[in-house]
Amino acid sequence: MAQQKSYKNCQSCGMPLSKDPQGGGTEADGSKSTKYCSHCYQHGKFTLPDITMEQMQERVRGKIKEIGLPGFMAGFFVRGIPKLERWRTSTP
Repeated sequence: MAQQKSYKNCQSCGMPLSKDPQGGGTEADGSKSTKYCSHCYQHGKFTLPDITMEQMQERVRGKIKEIGLPGFMAGFFVRGIPKLERWRTSTP
């Protein structure tokens, strides 16, 4: 039996899963996703399936400023987005 890996941050936007008011996104069967937050993932699908990594970075930057965190914090969070599973390419 393969153990499902659990993550501290959403693997699409980088938000700490502990900060998700819904406790994570949902899989197609209704179970909680251990990989994605409720903003990015619902019913086994991405809520914004066609968003690019760059668009996600802009979206996250805007949200961080919206909640009142300073710009350098936005830069810190946005820098990590390319390393998240959703955005990593399978090429070496």
